[in-house]
Amino acid sequence: MKTDIQIAREAHLAPIQEIAEKVNIPTEDLYPFGKHIAKVPHTLVDDEKVQKSNLILVTAITPTKSGNGKTLTSIGLTLGLNKLGKKAIVALREPSLGPCFGMKGGAAGGGYAQVVPMEKINLHFTGDFHAITSAHNMISALLDNYQHQNKFTGKLLKEVVWKRVLDVNDRNLRQMVSGVGGNANGITSETGFDITPASEIMAIMCLANDLTDLRIRIENILLGYTADNKAFTVKDLGVAGAIVALLKDAIDPNLVQTTENTPAFVHGGPFANIAHGCNSVLATKLAMTFGEYAVTEAGFGADLGAEKFFNIKCKHAGIAPKATVIVATCPALKMHGGIAEDALKEENLSGVEAGLKNLAKHVENMQNFGQPVVIAMNRFPWDTEAELAIVEQWAKAQGVRFALMTAFNDGGEGGLELAKEVVAAVEENQATLKFSYGENDAVVTKLENIVKNIYGGTGVVLEGRAPLMLRRIKRLGLEHLPVCMAKTQYSFSDNAKAYGVAKDFKITIDDLIINTGAGFIVAKAGAIMRMPGLPKIPAANNIDVIDGQIEGLS
Repeated sequence: MKTDIQIAREAHLAPIQEIAEKVNIPTEDLYPFGKHIAKVPHTLVDDEKVQKSNLILVTAITPTKSGNGKTLTSIGLTLGLNKLGKKAIVALREPSLGPCFGMKGGAAGGGYAQVVPMEKINLHFTGDFHAITSAHNMISALLDNYQHQNKFTGKLLKEVVWKRVLDVNDRNLRQMVSGVGGNANGITSETGFDITPASEIMAIMCLANDLTDLRIRIENILLGYTADNKAFTVKDLGVAGAIVALLKDAIDPNLVQTTENTPAFVHGGPFANIAHGCNSVLATKLAMTFGEYAVTEAGFGADLGAEKFFNIKCKHAGIAPKATVIVATCPALKMHGGIAEDALKEENLSGVEAGLKNLAKHVENMQNFGQPVVIAMNRFPWDTEAELAIVEQWAKAQGVRFALMTAFNDGGEGGLELAKEVVAAVEENQATLKFSYGENDAVVTKLENIVKNIYGGTGVVLEGRAPLMLRRIKRLGLEHLPVCMAKTQYSFSDNAKAYGVAKDFKITIDDLIINTGAGFIVAKAGAIMRMPGLPKIPAANNIDVIDGQIEGLS
């Protein structure tokens, strides 16, 4: 079969104005980036239409290192819905250069279910990530300058908590010392870098309702503490306006198209293991404004992306899905059934059956959120009929809708079965979204509710900086904020090797990071890193420009 980039390159792309016209987006309001990409003003969101649209969430079981194909499934489902005569729009996150050049590859779908132009989307796109990186690091530079200019005054901050970001996987930057080389180079201090998808600016842009809300959130960013233990924010620094100016264009969602020329919004890109893992509220609401069905995805397994989608994004934005799709694969089920990584492509019926416990826990969790569930079995070439039958029969026995997803090979035709099940789920069920905790619950209570009810653990243990930060959160009156768990994506626990459904474990929280601009508290669990590293053989080794065309992207 052809590679993803070959398929994307051979796809016939319609002018972006034609794509907009299909769903009645006013073409005179577009800001084109060439022929096939445009920004759509966020001011076109119509809240009345948003409430009438059918929002569908695509999530997954706990993934393998190569993922389960949520983006592929989201696109395939959207293509299938359009083939059914439904006006459907997909809303996705923007890819990060870190995984693209690292291990996982790009994030534009795959096979005959992609968003295009694939190369541009996976690389620099419309510059949103660069704008976020620049805005974040501008704050860092202005804060360091404030410290330098006030080092002999009483205004010097006693502690700075704001780090820098970069959109590459660079483990050497996790912890470092800046300002070395003498007084002229600033104040020597310990600092470090996170990856751009973990930036609070990224979260802010993905949760902001408009430019006014964006400014308020930026003003609220906590940068450090004064000598008398008061919080010092961007508003205190007096530079919020300059940061908004850097993000003025980035806040508008990006319109592209699928391989079958249906509209797609691709905007924002927080990771779900170290951030809240959802595309922007504005992109989702634009998809709901102009689409009868709006399909969106949340990163990694449902214990991460979906939990944050419900408890953070939906609660903040006042939206709720009508149904949730859980993507499963035979390789992932076999991994959770105890089969070795190098044998996941071999038929193993007992491995698939044993791995169903992971799927069952995710189904239970989504149902506890009040969601009608559809299982999408993303078929791989090496899957056998016997393996697939085990999952289908199990789903039938549980009373859960099931569909094979073959959009990788078949495009929209391969998404028809799933589309029919999703429409039936929406029409036959009344979803009532339930949250995991109350706003007024204590931070530890919120964390324990997630650990006990979503992960299946027994509680949390606060170590390292976490007890200190909990005291600060209480002193600053911030316990009302939701929590955003940062933990491994490969397990329900904080142990990446605890496949299946971990039992009798506690989650160890070693830091609580206050994101007052984004409006949540990041709870850092276990050995999770907010700046990933590169594998032994990065994907970058396979990327090249040959005869003027980019090759090797996936």
